Amino acid sequence: MASCSMASAACGFMAAPNVAPTPTTAKTTMVFFPTKNNRCSRLVVRAEEEAAAAPAAAATDSPPAEAPKAPKPPPIGPPRGSKVRILRKESYWYKGVGSVVAVDQDPKTRYPVVVRFNKVNYANVSTNNYALDEVEVIA
Repeated sequence: MASCSMASAACGFMAAPNVAPTPTTAKTTMVFFPTKNNRCSRLVVRAEEEAAAAPAAAATDSPPAEAPKAPKPPPIGPPRGSKVRILRKESYWYKGVGSVVAVDQDPKTRYPVVVRFNKVNYANVSTNNYALDEVEVIA
């Protein structure tokens, strides 16, 4: 039962020499293929010229002025740990009260509010996600 992986067969490292070919020498390229047993090896490439130039440039320049940080937007949804009433009619916990576990701050998320309840539903689940308009914070 021999199997061949196209990904491992196509992996390789190709190096071209930096010396310009003379009319008497032929252009050569080298290709190295990793061994199959050595999958954890990593290739490290260092650019010495750029690395040496970067500290010298940083030493001559004055420290960069810090860019003004934009203020964080206010958090959306009810705060964590607050008690909320469920307004989704098809929910098992409709008009029930649960506590907020987390609120996803991404505005593209459809159901960002995670609510945990003391009572489990028919599937033995005690948490559910709700939209911002499906929960009402209880004072």
